[in-house]
Amino acid sequence: MQPAEIAKSYDSIAHQWLEPHLTTNGIRQHEQALRFRPKGGLALDVGCGCSGRFLRLLENHEYEVEGMDVSAQMIALAKTRNPKTTFYHADVCEWMPTKQYDFITAWDSIWHVPFECSENVIRKLCGALTPGGVFIWTMGGLDGPEEKQDSSMGPPIYYSVLGIPKTLETISEARCVCRHLEYDQMPEKHVFIIAQKA
Repeated sequence: MQPAEIAKSYDSIAHQWLEPHLTTNGIRQHEQALRFRPKGGLALDVGCGCSGRFLRLLENHEYEVEGMDVSAQMIALAKTRNPKTTFYHADVCEWMPTKQYDFITAWDSIWHVPFECSENVIRKLCGALTPGGVFIWTMGGLDGPEEKQDSSMGPPIYYSVLGIPKTLETISEARCVCRHLEYDQMPEKHVFIIAQKA
């Protein structure tokens, strides 16, 4: 599936991300990532969705936050709920950063990019960090590369993973250091990684 197809799938289920039980998803992990640098600066939420939970958390840590999502409906809902925030309706595979960020999150989002774009997207986001900047994101906790598509959320959704060894190699080549890697939803192979720019 291409990003435009993923966008259509998420457009059709965007409202589901406003459900109250999702307000704490990923918060503990982000609080852990925030400990690796001083408060404040510019932050980017890639695949921001519409709930605004990471936006609020980062604002509480004195960040100015921007959001990006490939789903037009997610962005429309996000703008309604957070009218003062800058949002970009963009495909992260095509998007090129025009500024540097002190904190970047891509929670449960960049694992949807086509496999052939995965390495470049990680390099791009690492490259968009300021020195000492922190990047947190999620991936499937597999040892090798894999792609899959399923309809567990309703519409078809695509996932890809480079594998943990290749991911760690990629962030190292992008002049970032892995500060933390955790399987946080066992027995599901859901992994989050915290990396920091050298």
